[in-house]
Amino acid sequence: MGMFATISTAADNRAARIAGIGLMLAGIAMFSCGDAIGKYLVSTYSVGQLMFLRAIAALTLLAPMIWRHRGDFLTLDRPGLQVLRVVLSTLEVAAFFWAAGYLPLADVITYYLACPIFVTAGSAIFLRESVGWRRWSAVFVGFIGVIIALKPSAQMVTWPALIALGGSLSFAALMLITRSLRSAPDVVLATTQFIGTFTFGAVLTTFGWVTPGFGDLGLFFLAGVVSIAALMCVNRSLKLAPASVVVPYQYTMIIWAVIFGYLIFDELPAPATLIGATIIIAAGLYIFLREQSLGKIADDVPPVV
Repeated sequence: MGMFATISTAADNRAARIAGIGLMLAGIAMFSCGDAIGKYLVSTYSVGQLMFLRAIAALTLLAPMIWRHRGDFLTLDRPGLQVLRVVLSTLEVAAFFWAAGYLPLADVITYYLACPIFVTAGSAIFLRESVGWRRWSAVFVGFIGVIIALKPSAQMVTWPALIALGGSLSFAALMLITRSLRSAPDVVLATTQFIGTFTFGAVLTTFGWVTPGFGDLGLFFLAGVVSIAALMCVNRSLKLAPASVVVPYQYTMIIWAVIFGYLIFDELPAPATLIGATIIIAAGLYIFLREQSLGKIADDVPPVV
């Protein structure tokens, strides 16, 4: 953390923005690496076991920060909403890794790229935020991209694809709630999410525990460590530079998904997936830039684990 603290004190605004972009790119690369590790592990182990052991590694790494900020956990803002956020976070992580066990990594990531589109639609429906015709048009275009990527037909629509799409909807709902809990410390948001996956995973592992070898055990813990390191990078990135500068770089996750999918799992995304991902990214970027121009995006939006 010392390096990040040094970077964050840089007086040169341009240097801070460049550092923010670099940290966002590094964070997304590490998140993508963690996704690939998880996909590899769920081919042998249950999703519950992955969530359980991954959470143990993450909470172990977070322990010093949890102790330092222990007082913040005693004064949680809107505890009911915090619990709902943890439930949604746990469900979307389970949905992601379950779908990744059956689908190419690029397909699962493509469905999750639709999150900004779902958030925009949800903010208008549930939060009563004003959404003009331009952004509604972008939402409509984005849904077309989702449908293209889903490849709807009697033979092609599968339960894993629908579960991945459901996970993306849970992720969007999670982001809407996070907007309301933006003042909560990052360590509280991250810790409660990992406690949720730890608890859910612990329950599921009672129905099918497979004792991992030392190599796979190392991968379980690496997945947790990578997720925390990625979270720190993304958090610091959002504190160094405006969200409008760094958040669009999160779309590089589709590039990593294609690379890891090909190198590790010998997967090549279908043309429909690539076309759908391109449309979704274009619509998402338009929505993001439009909201930024209207002043609706804060510069310190906490990322989701």
